[in-house]
Amino acid sequence: MDLPVMPPVEPMLAKSAKKIPPGMLYEPKWDGFRAIVFRDGDEVELGSRSGKTLTRYFPEVVAAVLEHTPERCVLDGEIVIARGERLDFDALLERIHPADSRVRHLAGATPASLVAFDLLALGDARLLDAPQADRARALAEALGGAAAPVFTTPVTADHEEALRWFDAFEGAGLDGVVAKPPAAAYRPGERTMVKVKHERTADCVVAGLRAHKSGPVLGSLLLGLYDARGRLQHVGVCASFTMARRRELMEELAPLRMDSAAGHPWERWTSEEAQGRDRLPGGPSRWSGGKDLSWVPLRPERVVEVAYDHMQGDRFRHTAQFRRWRDDRDPASCTYAQLEEPVSYDLGQVLGG
Repeated sequence: MDLPVMPPVEPMLAKSAKKIPPGMLYEPKWDGFRAIVFRDGDEVELGSRSGKTLTRYFPEVVAAVLEHTPERCVLDGEIVIARGERLDFDALLERIHPADSRVRHLAGATPASLVAFDLLALGDARLLDAPQADRARALAEALGGAAAPVFTTPVTADHEEALRWFDAFEGAGLDGVVAKPPAAAYRPGERTMVKVKHERTADCVVAGLRAHKSGPVLGSLLLGLYDARGRLQHVGVCASFTMARRRELMEELAPLRMDSAAGHPWERWTSEEAQGRDRLPGGPSRWSGGKDLSWVPLRPERVVEVAYDHMQGDRFRHTAQFRRWRDDRDPASCTYAQLEEPVSYDLGQVLGG
């Protein structure tokens, strides 16, 4: 492989904002695996945000790149999987599997698509220093003849349209809106873009904790919601605290600590059968490797209000953010029924039919 931009490349990143800023170029924020795609003739490499290769896990994306992209190019984009009219991140997680036979099976059963949103090189031209607006035009021309499963992301300079996208596209499983300065160069690893994500709040039961890797202070709170059958399901974690706050919370929650998980709603967390039936902490994951997934059970008596962006099935898609204690709430009242459900939106309409 001999390209003007060679792997590995750190993708350009975004900083968070509460509102969509004016005077920018706007794109939907995709919820998938970020990928820098390198193609030189018959050679294709899919690089992840961490620098590790994704190539072996998505053979159908490699085939699509060979069929639908210029012979020599470097693209920045997102690998996504759609089920019905929505993106399905859990289906992506299943693709990271050590067995080649399983990868091949899933490539046919749940095929992935590539949504390109930047062009870093084309032919012998290195485009990192070109303005964002010029790269967007070049990308649209370079992939003008592409077809599914290779797409270019929608782009608009209309602030009102971006506001509409922010509300409408969530129903298709998208994360929010990304705003890019039109004159900005591509800066690998730098947060030069702006992302605006959805934020909602939910009252959750605090049913456990994990210690911080640095020592005997709080690492994360384990959050639960009661389902329609009255079973407490593990829906995610709350983990962003200062070190001083981690020490305070460890002391504050000490009276709720249980000697063992016996009698706790998640007492069978080590059982594969129970893990298959309910959402419990400490479930096996190909991403966790040898990570210690043990946790400290707490009597499920306290309620916390957390902020979250959206749900992936029956859990929080990302780490929730602590807002405040809700000692006025009965833990039994913390159910899935409180969660807001976005209006459905056809993903095919986002991708232009």
